Amino acid sequence: MLQEFTLNRGRAIINFTSKYCDNRRKILTSYAYSRVVESFIAHLRRDNPVIYEAFIQGFRDEDELIRDFMEVIRLLSVCSVEEILEVNNKYAPFFKDRDLFLEVVELLYHYWRRMERIAVVHNQRQGDGVQNVRFVQAYELFNELILSIYRRTKEVVNGFASKVYRQTTAGANAGLILMDAPWNYPMEYKGLSAIPFINSIVINPPYVTYTKKNTRDGIFREHTLNPVANMILNEDEWFLYPAKVGDLLAFVYFHKDFMCHGLGLANLFELAKEDEYVGKKPDMIYIFGYPDGHEEKRTFYYKDKKNDILIGYANYCDEIDYFGYMKKMLLTLHNLKQMSRGNLPIHGAMVNIILKNGREANIIIMGDSGAGKSESLEAFRTLNEKYIRHMRVIFDEVVRDLERKVVEARRRVALPVGEDSPASEASPPAGSDSLLTSAFSRIAGVRGVVLDVDEVDAVLASRADDAASGRPPDPAFELDPLISPDFAETIDFVPMIVLMREGNRPTEGEELARFAGQLPKLHIRDRILGALGDDLLPPAA
Repeated sequence: MLQEFTLNRGRAIINFTSKYCDNRRKILTSYAYSRVVESFIAHLRRDNPVIYEAFIQGFRDEDELIRDFMEVIRLLSVCSVEEILEVNNKYAPFFKDRDLFLEVVELLYHYWRRMERIAVVHNQRQGDGVQNVRFVQAYELFNELILSIYRRTKEVVNGFASKVYRQTTAGANAGLILMDAPWNYPMEYKGLSAIPFINSIVINPPYVTYTKKNTRDGIFREHTLNPVANMILNEDEWFLYPAKVGDLLAFVYFHKDFMCHGLGLANLFELAKEDEYVGKKPDMIYIFGYPDGHEEKRTFYYKDKKNDILIGYANYCDEIDYFGYMKKMLLTLHNLKQMSRGNLPIHGAMVNIILKNGREANIIIMGDSGAGKSESLEAFRTLNEKYIRHMRVIFDEVVRDLERKVVEARRRVALPVGEDSPASEASPPAGSDSLLTSAFSRIAGVRGVVLDVDEVDAVLASRADDAASGRPPDPAFELDPLISPDFAETIDFVPMIVLMREGNRPTEGEELARFAGQLPKLHIRDRILGALGDDLLPPAA
């Protein structure tokens, strides 16, 4: 990151390493300040022409307006309005209508704060000592200086001090500490080696971003050619997030114009420590936002069998400006890698609940994206006051080693590992004779609850018709391997398991609820409670 300041797509990147402004004068004479004002005036002309036309009166052209506006803000940081006019009367048009001037100042301030504002410092050496502390201090000082310029301008023009002060984040709303570090790259990936690693991240919540898209579509297909081979990334435009995806190491390269998605990784995937990537080769590499000249979206993966690296790729386009393309590709690469090792990743969620009557259960929910796993967890929260004393989410995403997670969860709640209900208590849900239910009936120590949603019923009905007519099974009607009897028999350490499967087609008469506290199918919660029965729930009043 060599440039002092960049502004593009509503994202400002401030390079503290190239230039750091530690007082108001340095800020108001910086290239960054002039660039922001120029961009703001163009925005004002385009989106607020009434104020623009009123504001530009008294100036020859827009260039003169920008130049004098920047200068008058600098003067207001040290002088009163009267002192400014006494020195040079050319600034009088600004104060002819002070309310208009203050409105423009307010609009400029909010224009700046609406941006994604990222402060960056590039350390040449490794370590997490004083250089990180100094960055945080500089980061906080920068925020105070921007806020003081805004407040000083308003108070001088108004002629009185403010009565209400709002401690907003006025400087940067996120910061990155970059570090150069060698890694064990194959020769065809040498063009990636100049990009520094993200060593630390500072985020001021709430971190609000405005992306071009809010949904993801399509699938990630395997590509026949390595898109990364001999690719050269520009240090001025790219960042590298070393992510821990489960027990795998992923190098996520993202373009500066998609900074918000790179920062979003910090909320989902652990930032790897230095000793985990220095001199190491990653399990996965993801190139996010590469300008390859194609206007259409291109998202795919490639198996580099020679170097044992999985490659993910998403080209530069507005279609990928959504965090789902960042997260789902990494999960896809993780799952492919784990399956190549003979492991079965599970897309599910687990919650430990302790009811007010003292009884306890671990519930695992598995299903496709959109089936309602997370919504189910939220639905359990709605029972909190009436039934639940404590609830803890153990995981809510892809899990590779389910047994390890369950064992860890039991240790945290002080339960003996392997403590299950007697085999005689294992019983299927009443009124169901599906293959899933029969599988649970054979699992010693498991009290299973199977939610036989419509797709499962349709599969079983299709198989029955095929068997009755002597036809081979229709390949279009197959149960997900995650809910096969063979898989169910491997999870006899779970006190209770709930399997959910949502069909691709909405069922007539059923409304999918997409807000916290509800379930995708409103009858599911009652099914769960009914299956639990007297074993867990307190007696009815």
